[in-house]
Amino acid sequence: QVQLVESGGGLVQPGGSLRLSCAASGFTFSSFSMSWARQAPGEGLEWVSEIDSTGGRTYYTDSVKGRFTISRDNAKNTVYLQMNSLKPEDTAVYYCSSMGYWGKGTLVTVSS
Repeated sequence: QVQLVESGGGLVQPGGSLRLSCAASGFTFSSFSMSWARQAPGEGLEWVSEIDSTGGRTYYTDSVKGRFTISRDNAKNTVYLQMNSLKPEDTAVYYCSSMGYWGKGTLVTVSS
């Protein structure tokens, strides 16, 4: 049974940082790419970032390039999203996904 469990969200001031984690189980983690997406209040789902199975290739939506970094630890079956220079418009529920499976999300609130 595939499970994706996000953690690390919270309240942070503009300009601050957070690191999100997504612990995966129930599949061969090292064989699949992983993605992060987010949904801001009242908005649709937005793809944020993706990393390939080895961690050698990463992709980002334009609005987070240079501020967010996706990484993975295949030994720990975990994918991360390091978020720096956070802005109020980054406020959203962040989800990790793979193969069409989704976690329940973790809320990130950027506010002073």
